[in-house]
Amino acid sequence: MKALTQRLIAVEGPIGVGKTTLARKLAERQNARLVLEDADGNPFLEDFYKTGRKNALQTQLHFLLARSRNLASLAQLDLFQQGVVMDYTLEKDALFARLNLSPSEMELYHQISKALIQVAGVPDLVIYLQASVDTLLQRIEKRGRESERKFSRSYLQAVSSAYSETFFHYRQGPLLMVNTEQLDLETNEKDVELLARKIDTVTAGVHSFSPQGSAAFELDFSS
Repeated sequence: MKALTQRLIAVEGPIGVGKTTLARKLAERQNARLVLEDADGNPFLEDFYKTGRKNALQTQLHFLLARSRNLASLAQLDLFQQGVVMDYTLEKDALFARLNLSPSEMELYHQISKALIQVAGVPDLVIYLQASVDTLLQRIEKRGRESERKFSRSYLQAVSSAYSETFFHYRQGPLLMVNTEQLDLETNEKDVELLARKIDTVTAGVHSFSPQGSAAFELDFSS
């Protein structure tokens, strides 16, 4: 496998779509540094799962600070020596803030995020994984995380729609949108190889990759 073409790759997508699985696979294949979101390290998250908006602001700000700090620290690394693959972007923060915060909380969030984003890096490539809500529910059930089983279908639909809206307008850098309905990124190495080959070809613009069976249908919006 050739060296990482993009120095900093971020994998994104709704809950249960497989972003951490893909990030691990890509980092291993490319001998890149792996940076994962530490959801368990957020002391407010469990209460948010229980009470929803009551603890949303504390939860969101903790994630914002942790994510922006990690991204800023990557700027100090020599990414030409070793690439980085991560399983989140700062866009995720704004997305969940819009879903869960009140208007007054959003105003505070925007003030803090504006200051932090100035020191955060932009990925050389974002890989946005997509799947239907039914598929997300199946994958969440399969991996058996008790906290995730509390998510309602309507909440997952709202999250999925928010991701679609966010990345429809994403133009900060190269973007690869991947339909994962027919991909088994956890156990099928051929599927991982298929996607890895596509990733190696992306240099600029917005691209769409939708494998179906053994054939891959691709759209290129880079022009």
